[in-house]
Amino acid sequence: MTTMRERINSGKLFSDNCEGLPEDRENAKRKMIALNATGPDDLETRFRLIKEIFSGKADVWIEPPIYFCYGKNIEIGEGCYINFNCNFVDDGKITIGNHVMFGPAVIVATVSHPINPNFREYMYADPVTIEDNCWIGAGTIICPGVTIGENSVIGAGSVVTKDIPSNSVAVGNPCKVLRTIDENDMKYYGKGREISLDD
Repeated sequence: MTTMRERINSGKLFSDNCEGLPEDRENAKRKMIALNATGPDDLETRFRLIKEIFSGKADVWIEPPIYFCYGKNIEIGEGCYINFNCNFVDDGKITIGNHVMFGPAVIVATVSHPINPNFREYMYADPVTIEDNCWIGAGTIICPGVTIGENSVIGAGSVVTKDIPSNSVAVGNPCKVLRTIDENDMKYYGKGREISLDD
C-alpha cells in the first residue's frame, strides 16, 4: 500500500488530512509566522529561519511576508531574491535555481484538483521547476507541472500553464513566448537605454 507522500510524489490523487501532513503544515505555519514577523533590525533571526525552512540555504533574500504550505518542499538556489507577498503551494516539489528573482505577489502552485466534482475533494501534485537566472514578474501565476528554462523573463501578470524554453521573454494569459533574448538585450535595457559599465 502506498503512502500519501508516495502518492503526492507520483502524481496520484491524494488527501492531505492524514499521515502527519496536517501536523507538518502546522509546524511550517509556525515558522512562516515567525519569519513574517521579523523586521529589518532582526536579520539574524530571519536568516536563521530561512535556513531552517528551506533546507540550509541562507544566501537568499526574502522580503516578508511569504506564504507556503510546508516550506521543506521548496528547494531554493543561491543568490535568489523573493519579493513580498509571494505564495508557494508546495505540496509537490518546487525547485528554484540560482539567481532567480521574483517580483511581488508571485504564486507558484504544484497542486490541482480533478474536474470531476465527485473527486474534487482530492488533489494531485505536479512539480514546478524554475531554472537559473530567471526573472518572474510581479503577479505572475505559475501552474502545476511547469518548467521555466534558464535566463527567461516572465512578464508581470502572466499565467504560466505550459513550459517556457530557456532564453525567452514570455508574457500573457496564457503565457506565451514573445521573443528570444538576443544580443540587443546584452547592450540595452528598458526602452532602448544603453547599458554602460561607467554607470
